[in-house]
Amino acid sequence: MLKVVVILLMSFSIGLSNAADVVSDKTSADMERLKMLLSALAPGVKPVIKKSAVPTLYEVTLGSTVAYFSGDGRYMFSGNLIDLQSRKNLTRPARNQARKNAVNSIAEKDMIVFSPKGQVKHSIAIFTDIDCGYCRKLHAEMAAYNKLGIQIKYLFYPRSGIGSASYYKAEAVWCAKDRLQAMTDAKNGVPVKQQSCENPIKQHFSVGEEIGVNGTPAIVLDSGELVPGYLPPQKLLQLLEAKSKGV
Repeated sequence: MLKVVVILLMSFSIGLSNAADVVSDKTSADMERLKMLLSALAPGVKPVIKKSAVPTLYEVTLGSTVAYFSGDGRYMFSGNLIDLQSRKNLTRPARNQARKNAVNSIAEKDMIVFSPKGQVKHSIAIFTDIDCGYCRKLHAEMAAYNKLGIQIKYLFYPRSGIGSASYYKAEAVWCAKDRLQAMTDAKNGVPVKQQSCENPIKQHFSVGEEIGVNGTPAIVLDSGELVPGYLPPQKLLQLLEAKSKGV
């Protein structure tokens, strides 16, 4: 009797192993199929493909875009995948990471950085427009943000587009000898000497468009989360502290 049980258990184990091999083979085949499909849809962009929480769907990250594909490559949807049991947005972590990667593709030397004199407790990137009213309000409180240990890394996002008056104001700031002072002057409506030089403004604007910036100021937290609009210093600190605790 014991021998029969052992034989049955061995057969069951082999069956599970074979089933796992079949699943693994199907996953590999699906991923290869999706790689080929995506290379045709978005040439030159390396996709990140992984299994999602839904067995029939694969999560695909293309640049800063997150979408879901069926294994056969026939169906795709772009949106939030929600786990109704845990009430969690399963798409948010991938989307945040994609935004973080996009912002990190810009070297800090190609940003205008206002740092605290003491310890940097939090570091954020802000897409800004010289002529944006709330951007000017935010900049007027720069000393308060810095005093709270918040480092602000500015990226230019002239809302009127490349070649607009706001673009040329951004260029004047970037090309100035003292960029920090020039930024403060421009935000205060003080004319900055117009000059041209090699600058990263087009790259800033392109990354902003890629990650979904559609207004300024647009705050990108260190996690990659995008927070639209102005937040006063204390409220921003509260948000950053909460996020650092995983709230």
